[in-house]
Amino acid sequence: MWFGGDLKLFSSLTGKTTEQRAIALDIGTEFVKVLIFSVEDGRAIVHGVGRQRQGLADMQGGTVTDIHGVIGNCEHALEQAAEQAGNLPDQVIMGIAGELVRGTTTTIKYVRPEPLTKISAEELQEMIGKVQRRAHDRAKGLLAWETAQAEIDVRLVNAAIVDVRIDGYKVTNPLGFQGREVQVGVYSAFAPIVHLGALQTIAEELDLELLSVAAEPYAVARVNGPDESSEFSGIFIDIGGGTTDIAVVNNGGLVGTKMFALGGRAFTKRLAQTAGESFAVAEERKLKYATGLLTKPEAAEVTSALASDVAVWLSGVELTLGEFTNVDLLPSRILLCGGGSNLPDIAQILKDTTWSKDLPFAKQPSVHFLKPGDVTRVTDETNQLTSVQDITPMALANLAIDLVGRPSLEDGIIRRVVESLRA
Repeated sequence: MWFGGDLKLFSSLTGKTTEQRAIALDIGTEFVKVLIFSVEDGRAIVHGVGRQRQGLADMQGGTVTDIHGVIGNCEHALEQAAEQAGNLPDQVIMGIAGELVRGTTTTIKYVRPEPLTKISAEELQEMIGKVQRRAHDRAKGLLAWETAQAEIDVRLVNAAIVDVRIDGYKVTNPLGFQGREVQVGVYSAFAPIVHLGALQTIAEELDLELLSVAAEPYAVARVNGPDESSEFSGIFIDIGGGTTDIAVVNNGGLVGTKMFALGGRAFTKRLAQTAGESFAVAEERKLKYATGLLTKPEAAEVTSALASDVAVWLSGVELTLGEFTNVDLLPSRILLCGGGSNLPDIAQILKDTTWSKDLPFAKQPSVHFLKPGDVTRVTDETNQLTSVQDITPMALANLAIDLVGRPSLEDGIIRRVVESLRA
């Protein structure tokens, strides 16, 4: 394989990287995006950026459909980033998306038999294990119902403690506390093994150590980092090429994540179909429309062509938000990111006052865009991360700050959650 030869040779010439460097690999429907970063004083410093457009047959709805095609695209993006950074780290964090990725927060109440003893790592791990088993059965049943496959096999992708209360008192880290009743909310993301296995195969073929696989909406929901108020609430909407990913955060706790298979590629196909032009030409026209480079008549033509698909997309948002039944009121702040959010029609239709009336909003939601500067724990030394489509790979790097240099994915997700708290 070309990558196993030339780029590895390049890596050896520029010197072996330290264990405090890693790769964020965002395999999107339209683009593979790569960041090479180092971890310094609790921050990710980006030294190299790579991007490579995917072929139309490589991805579908956020999931890999041609492993070898995607590997080739990853090779090119990695080469760009490594050449700029001067090295190629061994560890990688990868994002996973697709409408069959399920993320939810499960909460349990646990009455401790000895309330005066301090909560230990072993006790916490046992509590999280109970939550995971319950969440796994729920995710497996839901996916089996949606796909009509009774024996669908799902695996835990990532997990995080998002809410802990001890005798009603909210804490950020339960270790060392005393108390009788412990309420733990754990976010868990599950994916069918066929999708997760594809990412593992890609990492193996690229000769990279898979540090972690993260549900992308979860990563995006964490971009504000520890500096953000613990009472922060918001709805994160990441519009990629093949999917729209939604995460709901309420009072600092992640309520859950959901995805549906409609993104920017569907809008391009509509333009191509309407005008009888190729996908590449339609994509270029869509980008010019998004950046205001078309004449008024040309822009009006695009607006008209996309109107029905934008309305369908909004229906998907409504239906998805309606599935968050474990929160009394939805946050009234919407934060957009992803290349698809550049379409002016998206923000415009979300600002319409009618669509949200049937959902439990306390007031009309406001619409904002996430910017690279909002990812407060990631510093871009390349000055190449400038748009909403850069948020997801930056979010993955942000998520990896506490993981770089630690054992890989095989170490066990639940144990790593507890170990991170002990550290």
